[in-house]
Amino acid sequence: MPAAAAESGMSGGTAAAASASPSKPPAERAVSVLWSFGKCLGALLPVYLAGYYGFSISVVLFGLMIYMGWKHSRLEKVMRLKSAMYLQENEREFTTVKVLRSKRDLPPWVNFPDVEKVEWLNKILQQAWPFVGQYLEKLLVETIAPAIRASSIHLQTLSFTKVNIGEKAVKVVGVKAHTEQDKRQVMLDLYLSYAGDVEINVEIKKYFCKAGVKGIQLHGKLRVILEPLIGDVPLVGAITMFFIRRPKLDINWTGLTNLLDIPGLNALSDTLIMDAIATHLVLPNRLTVPLVANLHVAQLRSPLPRGVVRIHLLEAEDLTAKDTVIKGLIDGKSDPYAVLRVGTQIFTSHHVDSNLNPQWREMYEVIVHEVPGQELEVEVFDKDPDQDDFLGRVKVDLDIVKKARVVDDWFNLRDVPSGSVHLRLEWLSLLSSADRLSEVIQKNQNLTSKTADPPSAAILTVYLDQAYELPMRKGNKDPSPMVQISVQDSTKETKTCYGTNSPVWEDAFTFFIQDPRKQDIDIQVKDDDRALSLGNLTIPLTRLLGTPELTMDQWFHLENSGLASRIYVKVVLRVLWLSDDTTPTTPSPRPSAPGSGTGHGGISSELNPVGPGGSAKPPSTRPQHTTPDPEFATEGVLRIHLVEAQNLIAKDNFMGGMVKGKSDPYVKIRVAGITFRSHTIKENLNPVWNELYEVILTQLPGQEIQFELFDKDIDQDDFLGRFKLSLRDIISAQFMDTWYTLNDVKSGRVHLVLEWLPRVSDLPRLEQVLQYQTQHSYQNKVIPSAAVLFVYVERAHGLPLKKSGKEPKAGAEILLKGVSHKTKICERSTSPRWDEAFHFLVRDPREETLTVKLSHSWGQALGSLTLPLREVLAEQGLVLDRWLSLDGALPESQILLRVTLKILDTQLAVCRKAPGDAGNDAATDEVIPRWVPSHLDLRNRSGFAIGSDTSNAAGQVKLTIGYSTEENRLFITVHSCRALAACSKDGADPYVSFVLLPDKKATTKRRTATKKRDLNPEFNERFDFDFSLEESTQRRLDLSVKNSVSFMSRERELIGKLQLDLDQIDLKTGVTQWYDLAAETN
Repeated sequence: MPAAAAESGMSGGTAAAASASPSKPPAERAVSVLWSFGKCLGALLPVYLAGYYGFSISVVLFGLMIYMGWKHSRLEKVMRLKSAMYLQENEREFTTVKVLRSKRDLPPWVNFPDVEKVEWLNKILQQAWPFVGQYLEKLLVETIAPAIRASSIHLQTLSFTKVNIGEKAVKVVGVKAHTEQDKRQVMLDLYLSYAGDVEINVEIKKYFCKAGVKGIQLHGKLRVILEPLIGDVPLVGAITMFFIRRPKLDINWTGLTNLLDIPGLNALSDTLIMDAIATHLVLPNRLTVPLVANLHVAQLRSPLPRGVVRIHLLEAEDLTAKDTVIKGLIDGKSDPYAVLRVGTQIFTSHHVDSNLNPQWREMYEVIVHEVPGQELEVEVFDKDPDQDDFLGRVKVDLDIVKKARVVDDWFNLRDVPSGSVHLRLEWLSLLSSADRLSEVIQKNQNLTSKTADPPSAAILTVYLDQAYELPMRKGNKDPSPMVQISVQDSTKETKTCYGTNSPVWEDAFTFFIQDPRKQDIDIQVKDDDRALSLGNLTIPLTRLLGTPELTMDQWFHLENSGLASRIYVKVVLRVLWLSDDTTPTTPSPRPSAPGSGTGHGGISSELNPVGPGGSAKPPSTRPQHTTPDPEFATEGVLRIHLVEAQNLIAKDNFMGGMVKGKSDPYVKIRVAGITFRSHTIKENLNPVWNELYEVILTQLPGQEIQFELFDKDIDQDDFLGRFKLSLRDIISAQFMDTWYTLNDVKSGRVHLVLEWLPRVSDLPRLEQVLQYQTQHSYQNKVIPSAAVLFVYVERAHGLPLKKSGKEPKAGAEILLKGVSHKTKICERSTSPRWDEAFHFLVRDPREETLTVKLSHSWGQALGSLTLPLREVLAEQGLVLDRWLSLDGALPESQILLRVTLKILDTQLAVCRKAPGDAGNDAATDEVIPRWVPSHLDLRNRSGFAIGSDTSNAAGQVKLTIGYSTEENRLFITVHSCRALAACSKDGADPYVSFVLLPDKKATTKRRTATKKRDLNPEFNERFDFDFSLEESTQRRLDLSVKNSVSFMSRERELIGKLQLDLDQIDLKTGVTQWYDLAAETN
């Protein structure tokens, strides 16, 4: 109502002004005209003065550019502020109309168990906002303004001419409560959003200066900790507040401060203000408000860290080339370096000249104050003389490092086309005992890096509380004491307490300690001019090693001070310990020979780049095994035996059809974009082809095989009929031997034998399959395949340079018995990465050889590899996955491959017997009988498991489970089921139902649609859950595939179940795979 009244008042005032404008007195109109003329004259005056004084026209153009940039920046800020206000005012409409339609999101008024909406709190804030404004106006005018005027003689005429906090209140978008960390505290995360129409104007009359702010945006996550919880009113001892990460700030200036909106200055001004906020409210800084007396405020303001993360910045690969020549026509290199941030802790690596695959080998240690919440951010830049180019960034949640203890992985860089960085992150726990200190120091002596600082064995926290009876200054004046605390080469200072000899600092400081047995704490109490010493104190850290829990909390007498002078200090030491099941190391060197083993996670305990006087480069860090897509090697093989046809139509008639002739039939088979054509049989309406075709297929929904028959003619071939088969039906049946009637013609049918070949890794089965090959021959001279070969080409390393000395643009060609596939051509690099998969049909794995040829743009040879498939047959599981040396290249040139061989186990071969039994009478060999259509019930046949070599009696379900960090939500996609067990003679009407445990109220229960009479249903339904990543990993998926039955039905309802702990899945990358369903047991 007030807003409406204000709007009506404004509109009324505008109308009144409009009606009054024609009746302005002539004097006012004349002044208005003169004012307009003066503004025009003022705009032209700089141009006139530039010409009069002989200035270059570039000065005028430069000033014009600054003005236009300022104007553009001002308009952008105003638009951002207006759009943010509009979004807050129309949040419900915007979410339901736009977001809900595009992302299937939920409306903002729905509550979630993770981050909860608090509309009631926003209503209270909105209602109380005018009174908050009154309080702030009173505070600014009556308290802050007099303090500013008293601080400087130049500001004696300062006054706040307008203080209007506006009508837009701070909005709490969501609240998340953490109660699992400590039972003596309550931790809340408040997601704040403020897009306010605040207007504050300041005037200094002495200098005719006006400035102000008109509009502020602030967005961030504020953590509020209520601790300690006490058994008396007010139940909470203190409130601690801080931002885990820097909030986003945008200020719209007015008056003289308009200059701060000039491009370059606007970012600088906002950054300076943000820095001022960070010194009080961004980790590790905290704002603590005690609610009861006698609290150790310093310990609440600076609690012990949660732990320490040791960061090994190892290397990067495939970075973007920024130093191009002739505007990008000639590829160049980059001079990369990395910037690492955890809160306010920032580190910068050295830069590597002209290298897209740099190796840094640097180590850093960061203190982690809050998990969950804090993140490691790594940004990579190209070093340039002017402005450094951006090469990508990656963020890692440190809560993941805490749970895993050691994370050694490659992380893809975001916001750039290519590039990845290799990090090893180690979580160091804090031990309150010195029992393992010697072991930690001994381990650290084996670690070196390019950084100057050796690894730390402990951290030291010094809580400086207060001092008592410090000596007076000359003239018996009270001192203004401050304290300098030094540990080895690191010195930190407290704030200054003015005019007292009994100061209270309540400050805390943290130091990294390399060896507590050899280091001391040096405390110097000085006057604020740093010249007059008020006392000093030295505490050897060896004293701490003998104390309970490595803690000293007491008064200390100051040396070189007054007789009663003393200082109260609490000193806490914590030993940094890496769990026994991990090794504090860096990645291992390249294996000396193919197949050589590695340590834990491909890591060895050496980080020494080179010995004294050596010239060798540090050993390269590479993964020892490939990481293909989950769908790699899941394709199947379809074998089509075109046998014969009958009763085809005669198309070659004579005398207008009066004399019946014959046809010259042939068949076209189309599947997955591949076309096969049979040979033509002359003048035959009952042709026998006896031809075999094989094709490797990926199972896709709706995929079909099309058969068309034609009569071969001199001009245009005549149509003899067609029919289609569903690939899913063939996969479900595995083996089909039947006649198919031709469509769109009067008569004709075709005899086919179709087989979806199971793939096994049973090596003894190969002999029987090869024996079957020799017993069959086909008209088109095709020999049935005995196996299918899958090849995954991931990367190469150490390739030779071109003859010109430049890095090559490498491509790989993979050949097997006349069949060739080529990878993409990578950008210039001696360590290219392709990540491409290929497959081949193999007639006899014992005789065939795989060849890989590397070249520069399919020209200059870079090396080759010859791999007899006999070596793959000797590998466990018929899988070879390792680095292989290249011939015709450098000694260190290698390629990383995964070669998987699957034997095609045809049902037409004899029943599976041991090879020793093969010599029995042929009459005893049991052969699979020819399949008769009337005997087939597709709904009761088990489907072939593409994702695995065996099928479960209850069937399988295909799921995609992942976590979207951009949307902060868990998603589960139910794709399909296959080979489900029938519940009745009609099969089943399946649907999928699941819940995420623990869930007492079943708020996460979801179900798909029901598919009628389908044992291989396709669902493709996605379900989203607004969980944090931490909460998602604590959930357990309880999934059931059920048969939709009526209330009185006696059919079985449960088909199969699946239980899956989500902490076993890499949720950030997402996993798509088939899962076996467990059958119901009685």
